[in-house]
Amino acid sequence: MPVSDFELLGAWRQVLKLCGLQRGQSVALLTSSSTNEQTLRCAILAVQERGAIANRLDLQPSNGSISLSRDPLAFVGTTPLTENRAAVEMLKASDLVLDLMTLLFSAEQHEILKAGGRILLAVEPPDILVRMTPTLQDREKVLAASAVLRAARTMTVSSEAGTDATFALGDYPILEEYGFVDKPGRWDHWPSGFLATWANEGTAEGRIVLAPGDILLPQKSYVTAAITCHLEKGYVKAIEGGFEADHLRDYMESFNDPEVFAVSHIGWGLQQRAHWSVMGFYDREASIGMDPRACAGNFLWSTGPNNEAGGKRETACHIDIPMRNCTVMLDGKAVVQNGKLLGDKA
Repeated sequence: MPVSDFELLGAWRQVLKLCGLQRGQSVALLTSSSTNEQTLRCAILAVQERGAIANRLDLQPSNGSISLSRDPLAFVGTTPLTENRAAVEMLKASDLVLDLMTLLFSAEQHEILKAGGRILLAVEPPDILVRMTPTLQDREKVLAASAVLRAARTMTVSSEAGTDATFALGDYPILEEYGFVDKPGRWDHWPSGFLATWANEGTAEGRIVLAPGDILLPQKSYVTAAITCHLEKGYVKAIEGGFEADHLRDYMESFNDPEVFAVSHIGWGLQQRAHWSVMGFYDREASIGMDPRACAGNFLWSTGPNNEAGGKRETACHIDIPMRNCTVMLDGKAVVQNGKLLGDKA
């Protein structure tokens, strides 16, 4: 359902207030041919209302001839900023970057953040942005869960479908997504509301069984038959099942890079305003699937790069897999029980 400019402008006002944007500061709005015009229009108005300077940087698309999908997360690492020093320097000189294009997993994004820049990604449709406009309560919930995860040294995940996997923790930082950037060097994604980290290298072991209803991204498809992923020493060593397992394996093998099978981030969703069913109502090119990534009580795991966490693994294929009905335990204590978030006051 479309939303009015009035509603979207109100959402941008709240987000920029949470980001602490001040009068006279410089905001770079990073756009491309796929940027939603309503999102851009309302963002500029909200920036100007706060007395800040809005500069639009529109870049040409990349990866179209080599990616197998039009989804911006289907081929990561190389972006329109790659070897574009003038654009990078402009973004580094800005107080806030509103990424309406998608820079994820790029070296340039890391450079901007390391220089103290702030980047907020916002590429979902306007109605999703409005429904999941971030709040201070979102941050409190994510940071409270983060404190529990930070203290843990083992994550185990199980399900009645057959999942039984273990991950050692502690070597990598925690990804805290609550929807706004309120300090230098911070990246976040509006909408969001989830927590993740990366397993210690070579420690992901066991079996993950995707059951009907679980989701593959960027495919944006609901699994209809079981897919079994066997984990060994931090990698997916085998993918078993029917057609959908073959389809997933074929897609990953098309990158001709063994690192695409490495286990990447692992975590769980915390956002009560995100809904599992939403993805099925959108055209596959309209959304990148933040509802299933963030919905409360999911288990979200991924494959591919870990460079955004300070690791050395860079690969163009990144698969996110939100799963239902899993139990997630930290050092033997459940934080998610059979797909239900424990201790959540909504």
